[in-house]
Amino acid sequence: MARTIGIGIQDFGEIIKNNCFYVDKTAFIKEWWENMDSVTLITRPRRFGKTLTMSMTEQFFSVKYAGRGDLFDGLFIWQEEKYRAMQGTYPVISLSFANIKENNYKDTRDKIVQLLAREYARCAFLLEGDCLNGQEKDLFLRKTADMGDVDATLALHQLSEFLYRYYRKKVIILLDEYDTPMQEAYVHDYWEELVAFTRSMFNAAFKTNPWLERAIMTGITRVSKESIFSDLNNIEVVTTTSGKYETAFGFTEPEVFSALDEFGMGAEKQDVKRWYDGFIFGEERDIYNPWSILNLLDKRKFTTYWANTSSNSLAGKLIREGSRDVKESFERLMKGEHLWVPIDEQIVYNQLDTNEYAIWSMLVAGGYLKIQDYEEYGKDEIIGEPKYELTLTNHEVEIMFKNMIRGWFAGDVSNYNAFVRALLSGDLDAMNEYMNQIAGNTFSYFDTGKRASGKAEPERFYHGFVLGLMVQMEDCYTVTSNRESGFGRYDIMLEPKKENLDAILIEFKVFNPRRDNSLEDTVQAALLQIEEKKYAQTLIAKGISEERIRKYGFAFKGKEVLVG
Repeated sequence: MARTIGIGIQDFGEIIKNNCFYVDKTAFIKEWWENMDSVTLITRPRRFGKTLTMSMTEQFFSVKYAGRGDLFDGLFIWQEEKYRAMQGTYPVISLSFANIKENNYKDTRDKIVQLLAREYARCAFLLEGDCLNGQEKDLFLRKTADMGDVDATLALHQLSEFLYRYYRKKVIILLDEYDTPMQEAYVHDYWEELVAFTRSMFNAAFKTNPWLERAIMTGITRVSKESIFSDLNNIEVVTTTSGKYETAFGFTEPEVFSALDEFGMGAEKQDVKRWYDGFIFGEERDIYNPWSILNLLDKRKFTTYWANTSSNSLAGKLIREGSRDVKESFERLMKGEHLWVPIDEQIVYNQLDTNEYAIWSMLVAGGYLKIQDYEEYGKDEIIGEPKYELTLTNHEVEIMFKNMIRGWFAGDVSNYNAFVRALLSGDLDAMNEYMNQIAGNTFSYFDTGKRASGKAEPERFYHGFVLGLMVQMEDCYTVTSNRESGFGRYDIMLEPKKENLDAILIEFKVFNPRRDNSLEDTVQAALLQIEEKKYAQTLIAKGISEERIRKYGFAFKGKEVLVG
């Protein structure tokens, strides 16, 4: 009989006690312990079992779970006497920043301080007896929700010392989802303030802490060492390309296929592979997201589980507000093509607005893109850098991005759909009416980042609009942009997939007062360019007659649009 699927349970003990479905990942404990790294930062995409792994690690080592070997009986880690003897023998400080998603620095700091104060409240037994002297007890009692920065940034360091005094054993610190507030700080523009606070706290907790046995931090991204980790030279960073802990997070293909057999879904393995396979950690390929697999086993329905949450907002923001190059590259990815770019696994958040490669690095870290291959450029050159071959991770991610793009126009969906109908039918008056409505309502939505232009820039809107056409018209047209044809590069080409449809060429132009007297002049310049550059040649070469190729010029003056 198949075990019960416990959706959303992140407490290891609860899963074990209730005999819920569980894939044994306790080998992580042995691998981590025997690596003997002082501070380990492990980055994995969201919903990959990081929190459950931290819960498992806490319940294995923490004195609060002394005598609870029953939780591990029958699992990998319980096979060796050495590890059975270690269970429940260390003081453990366990924190999670997963719920710190505030839109300003004050509330973020307050939440972090409340977590620290709660840890002190749990350790109130340290105030009993003479473990601490009077001055130290006063210091302990100052650790409240309204403590100042000095007390807050030293809180983990000092609690480590107090616990060491009590147990005569160094402390293990577990910090889950350390970078959640970092992402919010970037989105809401209080990055520098948060960096200063967390750098001081991390330095005291993880570097200048003689009472620290070992520590683990988990997150989605490896935040640049120059920001919060500038003083930490004792940290072992394990990213998705690292060789350590390759199978500790996520399900391997044998684990997934075994689960499908258990739940009577063995005949659907290839569909499961198409939808949810694709994550790669180190040299281990064919890793599956646990959240999607658990939901699939529970609901027996193929849909977007992992990708269908608000946590994708940053990924959407980066692409929507991205430059022309970013949107063009993303267009190629959406067509199933591969992208060769340099990436840097150290995420520098203040570069996300200006550095295209930082965006791809962020999307790789988040699990939206996977690294297919790697080439080390520059071996025989003075200047060179390695490049990575990127592609969308799997079918679930592809659908997530399509839904995200539709969402860009959701606030103006009636006008957008009406424009698409007008374009298909060749109704020029309706195209003008609805295109002006769309541009007026959504233009600035594509240019709202910290480094927004301050003026209406059609390019950001135009390339977002292209992506919208790709998704909206994918059943009947192949949509491409900025590709060579004839003697130049056209803006948009819609190549019909059905014989009864016309091909469409669209050229965008911005009104130039030195050249154009009116938007009508701009439209005519766009149409002339289509003819002079012979953009229709690609379509004609594919057997589409001139009579079946419609050509439009889109002229922009601020948010005003004229289609001709």
